[in-house]
Order: sequence, then structure tokens, then C-alpha cells
Amino acid sequence: MPLPKPPPEPTPPPAEVFAVTMPGATPEDRSQMAPRAEPPAIVRTVDDNALPSNTPIRIGLLLPLRSETLGTASDAVRAGFMAAWERDRDNITVTVLETGDVPQDILAAYARALLNQDLVVGPLSRAAVATVAASPLVSKPTIALNYPEGYGQPGAGPLPPHMVSIGLSIEEEARQAAQWAAAEQPEGAALVLTTSSPWQRRVANAFAAQWQKLGRPVRTVELSAPDGYLSDPELVQLRASLRQNLPALLFSAMGADQTRQLRLALASVMTSEPTNPTFSTADALPPAAPTPTEQFSSLPIYGTSALNPGRVNNFPTQDLDGVRLLDLPWQVQRDHPAVMVYPRPLQTGVGSADMARLYALGIDAYRVAREIGRHPVGRFHLDGVTGKLTIDFGQGPAQFERIEQSAVYQNGAPAPLNP
Repeated sequence: MPLPKPPPEPTPPPAEVFAVTMPGATPEDRSQMAPRAEPPAIVRTVDDNALPSNTPIRIGLLLPLRSETLGTASDAVRAGFMAAWERDRDNITVTVLETGDVPQDILAAYARALLNQDLVVGPLSRAAVATVAASPLVSKPTIALNYPEGYGQPGAGPLPPHMVSIGLSIEEEARQAAQWAAAEQPEGAALVLTTSSPWQRRVANAFAAQWQKLGRPVRTVELSAPDGYLSDPELVQLRASLRQNLPALLFSAMGADQTRQLRLALASVMTSEPTNPTFSTADALPPAAPTPTEQFSSLPIYGTSALNPGRVNNFPTQDLDGVRLLDLPWQVQRDHPAVMVYPRPLQTGVGSADMARLYALGIDAYRVAREIGRHPVGRFHLDGVTGKLTIDFGQGPAQFERIEQSAVYQNGAPAPLNP
């Protein structure tokens, strides 16, 4: 099959080899950075094909910087990648390859990268990764920043042997949360709570499937959420259901605000008094004992990084105290040896947490690319800013695993558990 013919376009801009400040970021905070402290060393099980440490390596960073929808996310990834490169250049050059969203544009840029680069980092979107993976072009190490739709599900095909995906996956967080919850709550069922949001349904399904694989019973309840607010009548019905069938734990596939609404509803005083009471001789009977709220409010709640909105002004995160979640060390473990050595753009507001996670992805993407560039074959472990990574590359289909940091809300902020 011939290579796709690229559309006419101007000469690509020269390589960008400088750190990029994230949009809206204030000057970086270096107050917590140890001077020239080193991140944890990469641990490699085999080292038979290592190149000399000073061998030049050319990396192409393929990002949809011209995309209206993914441009800001791409900037965050690029900023993290270049910050890591500036810290450890190690005779490595980086060329930033800008694309839009059109598959032909992405394939053409990828084909050019293969001619001039030793390895490629990207693309970023699910659709773009699927486009490149389905082409016959993948002949050099390619570190994708996302997963094709359906990847890892029954019937889905593997990635090409020269491609490994290290994207952040909230569905994988849900599966890890199931493992964690099962270890902490060795008996009983799980109740999964979600709304009709597509991403929440994916998270809920991932948790439920993993929970069932562990041989544990699970039930999923989908709540209505008009305008983002959980339905009060359905929350009352949920409490009634819990009185009849109390699970060992709750898993929230929802975000921080809806989980907070759920938490407050479970902890509120329950009343069974009708709005328009009728009177009868039964009114002389002693009142029924109130339903204890402790059994609801003390139910363990687990969730994903969606429960950590970051520094959002006026969000009452103290209402989430006791809720367990998984997130990146970059977000919940400021004293992590790798987290401390990279500059941190200061951002606040809605969406800032997601941009911070993509910045962290850029940092780890550079460290993975640097390691594969120096050691094209073998298995290695990297204690990164996005989690503990295990990569097996160059020995057939690539393998990748990320273990994220467990945390619990304390005093309104996620605190790492067993760091």
C-alpha cells in the first residue's frame, strides 16, 4: 500500500527546542524543588542492546496544536515534554510536529517524521492513534499518548509491534480502584453510581467488569442529573434501597461535585413524614425510630481522579473527607522524588487539573522516549510523575502498565496513602 500523499502545505516550521509555558500559567514555582535533585532511577531487567549514552537521538513530538478542540491540551503536553527535555537533554533533539484533526494531515506528518526522526511521540487523540495504528507506516518506535477506541476490550486488535501507548485512562483507574476496594473490603457487594454521561458510563462499566472478574457481586444505579444536579427523589429512593440491601462499598463513577451531592444526601437526616399528612387513630402510637444515618454516611466511597478538581475556587472539598480515589503523583504527592524536580506551572480554575495531568503526561512521555531511544529492546520500570510505569518494548507486541497513587480526602484535600 503506497504512503498517503500529503496535501500541499508550506515548509514546516523549524524544530522547537524550548520549554513552553502553559496558557494562563503564572511563573513557575521552584520553591519546593531540590537543586538538581534527580528523579528515581529507571530500573531495567535486561540491558543487552543499550546504545552508548552519548548517541544522538532525534525525537519527533506529534501533536494536534492546530486543533480547535485539542490545541490547549496539546500545549499542556508539549510544555511538560519540553520541561523534561530541558532538564535532561542528553544529546537529544526534539522536533515539534504540528497537525490538525484531519486523518490525512496526521498521517502525512507522521510519514515525514519517520524520514527524519529516530522515534515519534504522539499522536494525542484516540482517533489519531487509531488512524496511525491501522496504517502500514509504523516502522520506528512510536509512543502514542492515547488509546484507540475499544483498545483492550474483547475482539480489539493489538497495536503494531513498534507502538506503545502510555495515555492516561480513566477506565484503567476504575479497574485499579476495583482491585484496591476488593483488597480493603474483602467481603460484600459493590454499588456503582453513575449518571447518563457517556464517560461516566464507561467508568462504571470498567469498575463493574473488574469487580465481577474478582468474583464479587455488583449492582449499578444510574441517577438522573438535570443541569448537573442529582435528582432529589432518586436520592431518596437510593437511601430506601440501601436500607434494604446495604453494600460493602460505593463506587462513584461521577465527578467531584456530584459525588459531593451524593455524600451529603447519604449523611442527611432521613425523614419519612409525608408532605401532606393525614390523621388517624394510629397518630397516638409512639413514633417510629429514626433511621440511623451512620450506616449510610460511613459507607466507603471509592472513585477516580475525576473526584479531584484541583484548585477550583470556592469548591467545598471538605465535604469529600474520607472519600478514596486514585490520581497521579503529580496531583496528590508533591514530595514524590520525581514530582519535586520538574517546574510546576501554577494554574487554578475549572479544567486546570486536567491540564496539569496532561503536563505530567508530557514529562513521563519524554522520560519513556529517552529510555527507549537509549535501550530499544527490553523491559524497564519508571517511577514517574503519572504513576509507577512498567514498559516492555522491542520484544514483540509492546506491554505497558501504570499504577496510580491511592489517596483519601483529608481536611478538604487528597492525601496520598502508603506513598
